[in-house]
Amino acid sequence: MQLIGSLTSPYVRKARIVLTEKKLDCTWTDENVWATDTRIQQFNPLGKVPCLLLDDGTAVYDSRVIVEYLDTLSPVGKLIPANGRERLEVKVWEVLADGVSDAAFAARMEGHWEGRTAAQRSPAWIERQLGKIAHGLRAMSARLGEQPFCHGQHFTLADVATGCALAYLDFRFAHIDWRAAHPNLARLQAKLMQRPSFADSVPPG
Repeated sequence: MQLIGSLTSPYVRKARIVLTEKKLDCTWTDENVWATDTRIQQFNPLGKVPCLLLDDGTAVYDSRVIVEYLDTLSPVGKLIPANGRERLEVKVWEVLADGVSDAAFAARMEGHWEGRTAAQRSPAWIERQLGKIAHGLRAMSARLGEQPFCHGQHFTLADVATGCALAYLDFRFAHIDWRAAHPNLARLQAKLMQRPSFADSVPPG
């Protein structure tokens, strides 16, 4: 298999962490989807990463589909419960965490995308996205409570997605002091960073 992506993307990082946790072999191709010479549309018509190329050339996207598929490839470190309420809980966590990443990415692009001038940027739009981040963090903190992991006693995809979202905030929005506001999320993130899959996938400076 081959994973196409960017080392700064929280969604790509989610797939990379799952590959490591599942002990799956996969080659890596770095792709800047914003470059004029990007080839990503050859594999994903939506022009987004991550994109997973299977051994037969089949392209799989987006991150939620990719990680769910990867979890079926090996019994090692099962990350998504097979069915029922437990599966639902983990997937809802993933959507919530990805939503925080979505809002952070939207705010980042509005404030920094080179395709717009300063006059074309919308501070109101950025504030709206920052509001979504704040609401998302409060919901994540409430759901976590004092549990050791997002879904109780065991490490799951919920923790992967949450850890990637929190790390993306550190990477792009260091001024947001989410640790002070949500110490239980801070404790979870510190625990996750002790795992090689997280420590080895930190975005480059």
